[in-house]
Amino acid sequence: MTAATADQDVYRRATNAPAGPLVVGGAVLAVLGLGMFVALLMGDDPARAWRMFLVNFLFFTGVAQGAVIFAATQKITKGKWSGPIVRFAEAAVAFLPISLICFLVIFLGRNHIFPWIEHPTPARGQWLTVSWVFWRDLLALLILFGTAIAFVYHDLRPDVAQMRDQVSGWRRSLYERMARGFGRDGDLARTEQRLSWMAPLLILMYAWLFTLIAFDLIMSLAPYWISTLFGAFFFMGAFLTGLTMLGLMMVYWRGRLGMNEMIGRQQFHDLGKLVFGFSVFWAYLMYSQLLVIWYGNLPEETSFVFWRIWGEWRPIAVLVGLMVFLIPFWGLIWVKAKITPFTFTLFLLISFSGIWLERYLLVQPSLVEHGPSFGLPEIGITAGFLGLFLLAYGLFASTFPMVSPRLAERAGEAHH
Repeated sequence: MTAATADQDVYRRATNAPAGPLVVGGAVLAVLGLGMFVALLMGDDPARAWRMFLVNFLFFTGVAQGAVIFAATQKITKGKWSGPIVRFAEAAVAFLPISLICFLVIFLGRNHIFPWIEHPTPARGQWLTVSWVFWRDLLALLILFGTAIAFVYHDLRPDVAQMRDQVSGWRRSLYERMARGFGRDGDLARTEQRLSWMAPLLILMYAWLFTLIAFDLIMSLAPYWISTLFGAFFFMGAFLTGLTMLGLMMVYWRGRLGMNEMIGRQQFHDLGKLVFGFSVFWAYLMYSQLLVIWYGNLPEETSFVFWRIWGEWRPIAVLVGLMVFLIPFWGLIWVKAKITPFTFTLFLLISFSGIWLERYLLVQPSLVEHGPSFGLPEIGITAGFLGLFLLAYGLFASTFPMVSPRLAERAGEAHH
C-alpha cells in the first residue's frame, strides 16, 4: 500500500470514526451521575451536591474550552505539526452547549453555593448580586462559546465539503447544508483568512471572559479575598487540561483510526513539550500569587492561602503540587517519556487529575468548615460530568470527520 493510499484509508476511517464506546460509556456515566446528583439533592446535605456540581462545571468547561483554544493557537502560529491531531481538540467544542445548560442549573442551587447571598458584602457593592452575576456571566459564556463554535464550524467546512461523498443518510444532508456555496475558486483561501482573525479574537475573549468567570464563581466564594493574578491562573490551568485531554485523545484515536504513521514522534514530542512547559508556567503563576500574598501579609489575603496549605487541607495542596507540577516536570523532561505512548499517557493522566484536585481545592474550603471529604457523592457527580463530556465528544466524532485531510497533508509536507 502506498503512502497516499494509506492516508486515504485514514480519511475514510476518520469520516466514520468508531465512536460507539465513547457514546455508550459516556451515556451510562452521565445517567449514573445524574442519579447520584438527584439522590443527594433529596437527601440531608444538598449543598454537597451543589458544591461538586460547581467544581466539575468549572473543570470540564475549562477542558473543553482549553482544547479549542489550542486549535486557535495553531492557526496563529501556523503550526503544521498539529495537523493530524487538531480535530481531536476541536471535537471538545461539542461539550460547550452542555456546559451552558449546566451554568443555568448552578443558579438553581445558588443559595447553597454563594455565601454573599445570605451575607451580603458591602465592600463589593452591586457587583455581587444574583441578577448582576448571573446575567454578566451568562452573556460572557454565550459570547465565548458562540465564538468557539463558529471557529470550529469554519475550520470544519472545507473538510466537510471535501468528504461529503463518503457519508450517507442524515449526515450527507448535514454535510450538504454545511458545504452549500463552498467550492468556488478562492473559498479555501477566504476561509483561512477568516480563521486567521477569528483565532486571536477567540484567545483574547478566552483570557478576558474566563477571568470574569474565575472572579465570579470562585473568588466570590471568599468575597473579601483578592488576587489580580487569579484569572490568569484559572484560564491557564484550563488550557493545560485542554492540552492533556488532547494528548489522551491522540493516544486513543491513533490506533482506532490506523494513524500510527501519521501520528508519530513529532506529535508526541511537541505536545509533550507543551504540557511540560505549561506545567512549569502553572507553577510560576502559583508562586507569583503566593509571593505577593506572603509579602503583603494582609489577613484577608493570607487566610485564603493558609486555610488551604495548612491543617486538614494540606494533603490536597501537596497532591496538587505533585500532580500538576513536580511529577509531570520530572517525567516529561525526558524525550523518551514524551514519545513513548504508555509514559506519555501516564503523566497526562496525572496532570489532568491534578488540575481537577486544584479546582476542588479552590472551591471547597471556601464553603465548608471541615476538611476534605471524598466519597461516593464526589465520585458519582464527577463521573456524571465525565460521562457528559465523553458523550458530547463521541457524538461529534460520530458526526464529523475526525481528521482534516488538508491539515494532515500540510503536516506531511512540512515533515518531508
